[in-house]
Amino acid sequence: MFHVGSVVEARERAVWRGERGSVSILVAVALLVAALCGYGLARLAATEAQVAAAQAAADATALAGAEDGRVGAEDIANRNGARLVSFLQDDLDVEVTIVRNRITATARARWDPMGHD
Repeated sequence: MFHVGSVVEARERAVWRGERGSVSILVAVALLVAALCGYGLARLAATEAQVAAAQAAADATALAGAEDGRVGAEDIANRNGARLVSFLQDDLDVEVTIVRNRITATARARWDPMGHD
């Protein structure tokens, strides 16, 4: 009165119950890895945004310095949340270095009073 099929089915159910928890662990590990990758990408994007903002501030500072000298460069640097650390002027050329949020950026500009390319 013992059916062979029921023994096989019972073994399969026992095996299935034992492996059910391992799927949960794999899903949890996969979610953890995905979360860590997402966090890393977010940090990288934030850093790149800070670098771009510092470079934009340096560019604006150099342009202001070419037109208005050191005073104009310092004013624009301050307005952009940066600090002017270097200002070099050679005739019509200006090179500035600024620090914004602990990021250093350098830019150059040339004053062209006639507006030529």
